[in-house]
Amino acid sequence: MRGLQAARGASLTPTSDAVRRVGLLAITALATLALDVATKVWVVERLQGDTVRLLGGALLIRQSRNPGAAFGIAGGATVLFSFVAIVVTVVIARAAPRLRSRGWALALGLVLGGALGNLVDRVLRDPAPLRGAVVDFIDFRVWPSFNVADSAIVVGGLIAVLLSLRGIEPTGAPAEAGDT
Repeated sequence: MRGLQAARGASLTPTSDAVRRVGLLAITALATLALDVATKVWVVERLQGDTVRLLGGALLIRQSRNPGAAFGIAGGATVLFSFVAIVVTVVIARAAPRLRSRGWALALGLVLGGALGNLVDRVLRDPAPLRGAVVDFIDFRVWPSFNVADSAIVVGGLIAVLLSLRGIEPTGAPAEAGDT
């Protein structure tokens, strides 16, 4: 068995590098979740109908509720989005031990933290568990409002796209010619 592992370069025990990458993913996800929850709590407690104008009015901080996906799409599918967030969480958690790229650990940590942040709203907010509306509050007035979790998901997705375009896979191995 040892010869086979050595031949493939695999190990049954996690290396300190693997532990660090999983740690980076976990810390990124937890920091994202904490920032998202803290900002939403602040908005709900402090901005009850008020609007804060920043950047000469180009940026508004005001509370809104979104029962749908990004940009208010599919407002009737709140339960579906709750289950999608749960599936994303499970998939990332299962993939984490195999990560060999710090970039992918960061990207997946952002996506995981964002998915969990919006899932917390869907589970805990009215009207019912898994049907709650997500708190949005960042409004640049040129597209629908969003929150820290949404931002993290988008940034994590963009990092993942850039890594893929550079040929870096989550395992850290360069993509082989012919791989799709």
